[in-house]
Amino acid sequence: MSETPHSNPEYIVEYADGPLAGTAERRFLVGGVVDERIGAVAAVEGLESVFWYVAGQERVVNGERHVAYHFDAPDSDPVEADKDEESL
Repeated sequence: MSETPHSNPEYIVEYADGPLAGTAERRFLVGGVVDERIGAVAAVEGLESVFWYVAGQERVVNGERHVAYHFDAPDSDPVEADKDEESL
């Protein structure tokens, strides 16, 4: 049997921009394919928010698959706090 170039069942998500820029995490490949779109939950100013990211460029570093994900602002929760709530 020949080994595929991406035999590792995991890949590394690199958040390229948006609220999670500069962070990374490991995810499992499903059927050998990376997720085209992923959701992440994070606290912004004490409130949980859902952020959506879309897959971009892939590369292999030290034998591990890395995928850059870009922020999908229109489908995500707002990043900025409501101005009325800030004055409370």
